[in-house]
Amino acid sequence: MADPATPTRMPRAMRAFLDSEAAGGIVLMAAAAVAMLLANLPTAHAYEAVLHSYLGPLTVHQSINDGLMALFFLLVGLEIKRALIDGHLASARARWLPAIAATGGMALPALVYLWVAGGDPQLHRGWAIPAATDIAFAVGVLALLGRRAPDSLKLLLVTIAIVDDMGAVIIIALFYSTGLDVAALALAAGILVLMVALNLHGHRRLPTYLVLAALLWLAVLLSGVHATVAGVLAALTIPLRPAPGQNPRAHPREGSPLARLEHALQPAVAFVIVPLFGLANAGVALTGPGPDVLVAPLPLAIGAGLFLGKQIGVFLSVRIAVAMRLGNKPAGATWFQIWGVSVLCGIGFTMSLFIGGLAFDDPLLADEVKIGVLAGSILSGLVGWLLLRVARGEERRT
Repeated sequence: MADPATPTRMPRAMRAFLDSEAAGGIVLMAAAAVAMLLANLPTAHAYEAVLHSYLGPLTVHQSINDGLMALFFLLVGLEIKRALIDGHLASARARWLPAIAATGGMALPALVYLWVAGGDPQLHRGWAIPAATDIAFAVGVLALLGRRAPDSLKLLLVTIAIVDDMGAVIIIALFYSTGLDVAALALAAGILVLMVALNLHGHRRLPTYLVLAALLWLAVLLSGVHATVAGVLAALTIPLRPAPGQNPRAHPREGSPLARLEHALQPAVAFVIVPLFGLANAGVALTGPGPDVLVAPLPLAIGAGLFLGKQIGVFLSVRIAVAMRLGNKPAGATWFQIWGVSVLCGIGFTMSLFIGGLAFDDPLLADEVKIGVLAGSILSGLVGWLLLRVARGEERRT
């Protein structure tokens, strides 16, 4: 498969993926705006009442964050597996640049966060909030530029975000799981081993994997590990190999179980689940806190991590990787444009809000998390978009 920097035409499947992510990102922006509006209307109490009403054993908010978002992470896992085995990250060389960029883009925001919030140990638990990139939101902003940004830049952004997602899932599993139930964890491990065994023995019936994935989600939920991790683990067991003699690029309904499931999940996740998450988590009342809340330790640490930490971490990592010949500079892109994409990586939104919800239970801190994530993400989106517009304008004059 091609390196993200090679001057080849973007595959049709990748272009379709980017188009769907871009559209989903725009819907997500609209959902976040609606959430802010609902939280600041005189009827805001009704918005909060709906979120905290119960659907069976879980509230509406929990059903979205712990239940529906498991499907989001299932899709993330499917995209990761496809990219690594049969996609643009299939070759070892193609993985180096996004892996190095994503690592720098996760480490430096965490360090910036801890540096800004360092005086308050209570806030240290939120170190991972600015470490993740929202692929839908970032690609949605990039899509607004149309042909101003070369395909190689879009591919670089997607590959960084995919590796970024892997890191976020590991962080959630290792640092935001509490009170582990050994029996439930053993049951989850047994279900996962069964799913792997079915894959290795060539079982290709998708319904079997979906039933076991639901049982895995329940076991992980009961174990104390955050339930959404089950989505990624289940995805890694879904068969990707096409049947003997079958065209690997066949229509999803005729292809591997992974391709069929990914094709079925993409619209629901992009246009229903992620916007619902934004609607349930982005609303914060602005009537209580004054403008000085933006410089309070927690929002400032998150905003600085997203806007400063992300762009510096990603850009410097790309420069170092290219200088060390561990990857090629994206074809047709200037360093100024790569800087613009690095700034767009600071759009954390979905993942940052998700990790923030796991890090802090206190309602006041939860609102400060939202303010910091929204401020850092909006600033990164606007500045990244402006930089890429200016970069294109400079190229036309030269």
